[in-house]
Formats: sequence, structure tokens, C-alpha cells
Amino acid sequence: MYTNFIMKKMLVYVGKEVWDLVKFLAPIILVVFIVRTYIAQPFIVDGESMSPNFHSGHYLIIDEISYRFNDPDRGDVIVLRYPLQPSRFFLKRVIGVPGDQVTIENGMVTITNAEHPEGMVIEEPYHNQITLPTGTYSNVILSPDEYYVMGDNRGGSHDSRAWGILPRKDIKGRALLRLFPFKQMDVTPASVDDFK
Repeated sequence: MYTNFIMKKMLVYVGKEVWDLVKFLAPIILVVFIVRTYIAQPFIVDGESMSPNFHSGHYLIIDEISYRFNDPDRGDVIVLRYPLQPSRFFLKRVIGVPGDQVTIENGMVTITNAEHPEGMVIEEPYHNQITLPTGTYSNVILSPDEYYVMGDNRGGSHDSRAWGILPRKDIKGRALLRLFPFKQMDVTPASVDDFK
């Protein structure tokens, strides 16, 4: 009888400790879930399509909330869901935004839109290669919610030149932080402003 009493006391004590642990961990798990699902996510670069600015193994934090309130801008470095295989994610740079006509000719990218009806060759200080068409999408007009993206390594990037227009719904977020390698730790890494 005394043993049963001790066992009940131990069970009550263990139950209280477990409940205290659950009360402590539940809010932490909830916050981590919300942050990872709706605000920011880690992303590890795989491949050299964005070199010389990003290389395999670079560890990034992707801002997933900004584009809920603002549209991507030309020059933004984004993570996208590959439209032809949605389980894969790519890191690319926004070149064309809705309303643009993107033309690749003579090694340059020209944007024609309401602001530049005669066309404007865009300055791209983040890479040092000529831009050649690599598929059938070298002259496109972007409708609302359509974007044109390319890698900074123009000779080694599988991008909109080959597979076409990027729907807005496939943009996951923008590169907010580079955490690794430590020597290249940066906020909004390789943004257009970094090259001005």
C-alpha cells in the first residue's frame, strides 16, 4: 500500500514536470514554425549559376514576407520554385518585371516598357559576361504577375532564357542574409546597390 502511494506521487511529479516542459517548449515550437513557414527560411546554394556572387555551399536566409506586401524589383536576388519541376528551388536575379519587353541581342539585355518606349540596355554590374540567348525566350513581353530571371553566371545558368516566364506565384522570397562563408556575411547579398 505504501508502495502504491509512492508510485502515485512519482507519477504526479513526473506528469507535472512533463507538463511544465510542454508549456515551455510549445510556444518555442510554434514561433519557429511560424517563422519558418511565413517569414524566413534557410537556403543553401547548390551550383554555380549565380557565380561570381554566390557559390555552392553559401548559406542564405530567405525573406518570405516582403513580397507579400511589395513586388520584386529588377535586380533582386530571389529564390524561386522551378516552374518545370516545382520540387526544385533556384537562386536567380530578376531581370524583367510585369509590363517589360525583354530582348536579348548582341550580348546585351534591353528592356522596353512605358518608361523606356525606345528601349534601355540595362546596366548589370553584378556579372562580367555577355548575355547570349540560350533558348527560345530571347524576346518576350511580360504580363501582370510574370517575371524574367537569369543567373549572374550567364554562360552557366539554366534560367528564363531556356524555360521561359516565371509566374509570380513561384517566387518564394528574396535573399536577405548570407550567413556563410563568414568572410562574406552580408545583408541583401549581391544586391544591385552593392555594385554602385
